[in-house]
Amino acid sequence: MNETIMHLENINYHYANSSWRLQDISLRIDPGLFIGIIGPNGAGKSTLLRIAAGIIKPHSGHISLAGRSINHLSRRGIARQLGYLPQNVTSIFDYRVEEIVAMGRFAHLKGIGFLQKHDIDIIDRCLDQTETTSFRNRPLSQLSGGEKQRVLLASVLAQEPKLLLLDEPTTGLDLHHQVAFFSLLAELSRQNIAIVVVTHDLNLSAQFCDTLLLMAQGRQIIQDSTEHVITQDILSQVYSNHVYVSRHPTNNKPIVLPKLT
Repeated sequence: MNETIMHLENINYHYANSSWRLQDISLRIDPGLFIGIIGPNGAGKSTLLRIAAGIIKPHSGHISLAGRSINHLSRRGIARQLGYLPQNVTSIFDYRVEEIVAMGRFAHLKGIGFLQKHDIDIIDRCLDQTETTSFRNRPLSQLSGGEKQRVLLASVLAQEPKLLLLDEPTTGLDLHHQVAFFSLLAELSRQNIAIVVVTHDLNLSAQFCDTLLLMAQGRQIIQDSTEHVITQDILSQVYSNHVYVSRHPTNNKPIVLPKLT
């Protein structure tokens, strides 16, 4: 049996000068598991993901990555195991697409840090996976928001992580690329990579994720299989009576529609 890649235990956090609290969240992430974190604005989804990525430290609780406390790992050591894609990434330098993806290899480079053929092959593969090969030589400033997001995913994939943490990764993507993006994540999970994605899109998460963590107001409402979370009774606890749960006509998985009065 594969070892748990990350375990968050009893995580608590609060922002200074705020009454909001992230309260007693636990999450076990195993290889090959595709987890969606869902919930309304202010639920604490992005905060939890930043804690998991080691960006901010919880006030209490414990995080282990590949069996070791994340507090005992260097940023380079974390990057060899974990890839993190935040909501917004900015750069003061207008790098070319290929250069940005190549940065994902940093944690694995040895000596003076020159790319080897193995690294270049990985960069090419990641460009191909994210459908960004055709504009590999274009500067980032010449890309649309959706194209930039796919390039950033390629850079994270170039790290060859065992765990991917993605915060609203399909923001700015059209429907085709939203589905393609989640399909790629599902394929990566079948390759034994653990995937955790924060999303507001209940339908994408219902179609692709294995497990969902539903949060509201800094609390864990339920963590279970998609079928047990995307139900009328469960979602009504968080979204009031504004949702209607039905079934997809081709695969019978749950879908969520706005409930019209």
